[in-house]
Parts: sequence; structure tokens; C-alpha cells
Amino acid sequence: MTSSTPPPEPDEPPAGPSGDQRSSARGRDELDELRRRVRALESTERSAAKRHHWFRSTGSVLLILLASLLSLLAVVAVWANSIVRDTDRYVATVGPLASNPDVQKAITNRVTSVVLAQIDVEALVKELEQAATQKGAPPKAAELLGDLKGPITSGLKSLVSDVVERVVSSSAFDTVWVNANRRAHSALDKALTGESDSAVSIKNGQVAIDVGPIVAQVKDRLVSAGLKPAARIPAVHTEFVVFASEDVDEIKWYLRVLEIIGSWLPVIVVLIAAAGVYLAVHRRRALIGAALGVFAAMLLLGITLTVLRAVYLDHLPAGASEAAAGAVFDALVKFLRAGVRAVGAVALVTAIGAFLVGPSRVAVLTRTGCRKAIGALRDVSVSAGLPLGAVGRFVHRYKQWIGGVILAVAAIVLFTWNYPTVAVVLWTLVIVLIAFAIREFLDSGTPDTPSAATPAA
Repeated sequence: MTSSTPPPEPDEPPAGPSGDQRSSARGRDELDELRRRVRALESTERSAAKRHHWFRSTGSVLLILLASLLSLLAVVAVWANSIVRDTDRYVATVGPLASNPDVQKAITNRVTSVVLAQIDVEALVKELEQAATQKGAPPKAAELLGDLKGPITSGLKSLVSDVVERVVSSSAFDTVWVNANRRAHSALDKALTGESDSAVSIKNGQVAIDVGPIVAQVKDRLVSAGLKPAARIPAVHTEFVVFASEDVDEIKWYLRVLEIIGSWLPVIVVLIAAAGVYLAVHRRRALIGAALGVFAAMLLLGITLTVLRAVYLDHLPAGASEAAAGAVFDALVKFLRAGVRAVGAVALVTAIGAFLVGPSRVAVLTRTGCRKAIGALRDVSVSAGLPLGAVGRFVHRYKQWIGGVILAVAAIVLFTWNYPTVAVVLWTLVIVLIAFAIREFLDSGTPDTPSAATPAA
């Protein structure tokens, strides 16, 4: 009997996961852990970047605001400094006052009052009575002369006023006025230090001009006209008040400080604004913000000057000529207003320029239109036989550097120009635009080297 071998029994299923399954599970766990760490790392980097950007943006904003506020003081400081140190500037400031009708009228009234105060009308009437008696006039006529004090006073006032008006309105007075102010250029410095031995002084809260030399000229003309008693008018040093305020001493201190820092404050403002722009995350936007901040500061300063003028005229002392004081105020701040307009124009032009180099649709269309127009003109010129050659290749290669040089030269011109005006700013802008147009025209678009003509380049 043959025995048969029973078939082998199938293997029993494994009690746990296989090795491949365990490897796959470990891989998934490791991948999940890796992803988790990557997410944590990215989150940390984003948080650090946000904090970094926040610090930069905040610092940039603070610096730009500081520069905008200091720009206001810088313009005032430069004006105060120029009035004290620049003789020609000072003469150009006060010189036109000699031909101002309001100032002439006020000086005429003041000098007329001083001259009449020095003529003894009663003594003059007595002299007439004695002269009439000596020449044998009837006693009744001599008594009538004694009643002529009023008419004589009125006639003298009219005579003296006419003489003073002719002196003040003559071209000789303009020359005397300018020369006197040129010799007394230290007037503002005298005012700032409180001294009063100048043609312009501050005393008892008043700024006054000595019109004694005008009295001397009037005296000579009256004597020449036959008014003998005028010869007895002594040398008079009378003052014509053009500014009066209880706050003169405080204003004097502020102007002194501005005069000291006037040379350095503009440089400091530029450096602070540049630091604010450099620190910003979006520097072009920061440049626009800085320019608009300076423009707003100039607008505020202009409004402040208008308000100060009204306040100053409202606080004039009794008897002061409001029209003359207003004319003097306008003359003294004339160049300050010019500086405000010039700086405001530079700031506005800078903001517009920074906007036009940006990615906005208006800026892109503007640049594209200008480029196409200049390119068409260049193509026509080249077709007509204009050789660009090496010049075109040079401009194409160093185009950005040439643009930087143009802007740098314009900035240096404006910064070093003595007392730039709006006209100077506009002409500088026109020249800059012409220079950029010439640069675009000379840019032939031809690479400087053959290897640069490859598609990779």
C-alpha cells in the first residue's frame, strides 16, 4: 500500500505589515515632517520679512516727515542768512522802497512834521511885526500881522510839504537811499544784536529808519527858497517807524539762530530725505512722497507768510503808516517768497519725474510716445545720411550712466545757484528734457560689440 504525501498547506498571512509597507509609512511620516518644517520655516521667514519691512517703512516715513518739516526752516534760514551776509542782496531788498508811493508819502508826512516842529511860527510873526513897524507901517497893519499865525502856519505846512515831496520823489533821493543802505548793510546784524547806531535800529520793540539826512536836504531847499528861519533848524535825527511789535526780541532770537544754521540746514535736509528714500522698501514711491512732503511744506510756509502779514499790520502802533509798513514787509519777504516758490517747483517737478518713470499706464504711455516720436525722427535723419556710428554705439552702451550724469548736473546747478527762482527751475527742467531727448536721439540701438548682438545678449 502506497502512502501519498499530503499537499503542502498554504502560508499563513503575516501577523503585521510587511517591510515595504513599513518603509512606505516611514517615508510618508518623514515627508510630512519635512513639509511641516518647511512651512514653519517659511512662516518664520515671512514674519521676519514683515517685521523688517515694517521697521524700514516706519523709519523711512519718519525721516521723510522730518526732512519736510526741516525744509521749511531751511528756506527761512537761507533767507535770513542772505539778508545779513550779502550786501547786494540786502540792497536789492530795500532799494525799491525809495520809489514806493506809500513809503514816500509816509516819509513826507514824518519829515514835514519834524521840520514844522523846528520852526517857531510865533517868533516868525513877531519878526514880521517888527519889520512892518520899522518900515513905518500903520499900527493897525502891524496888529493885523499878529492875527496871521494860523494862515502862516498853514502856508508853511504847504510849502514844507511840497519841498519834502520833491526831495523824496527825486532821483537824487533814490541814490541817497541806496547808498545809505549799502553803507548801513549791517542794519540787520545791528537789529539782531540789539545795537542802534545804524540807519536801521531796533529800540523799544520798534524797527525805525533814521530820516535825518532828508531833513537836512529839506532845510537847504527851504533856505534857497527864501525861508530864512529854516536856517535855524538844527541837525535832527528823527526815526521813521516801519515795524513795531512786542515780540521783536523773540523774533530777533529766532532770526539769529536761523542765521547761524542757514549754511548747513539745507544740506542736512537733503541728507535726511536721501536716507529716508534709501531706507524705504519702495524707493520710487518714497521719492514721490518726499517731494510732495517738501511741496506741502512750501505751501504751508507761503500761507503762513500771508497770515503773518495780516497779523503784523493789525498790531501796528497808533500813528504808524499801515501802507508803508505793508510795503516794507513785502519788500523784506520778497526773496523769501521767491525761494518758497523755487523750492516748491523743484519738489513738484521731482514728484512728477519719479511718477513718470514708474509702471503706471500713464507713465508707460508717456515714455512710449516720446520714445517713438524721437525714434521716428532719428530714423528719418539716418535715412537722410546722418551717421551715428560710434557715437550711437557709445550712447547705447552707457545710456543709463548718461542719464544719471544729466540729473546729477541739474541737481548740482540748482543746489549751488545763488537764490534760484521759479524761472531758473523751469529753464533747468527744459534743458534736462532737451538733454534726455538728445540722448534718445543718439541711441542707435546698435550694440557696441558683435557678441552683444546675439539673442542671448
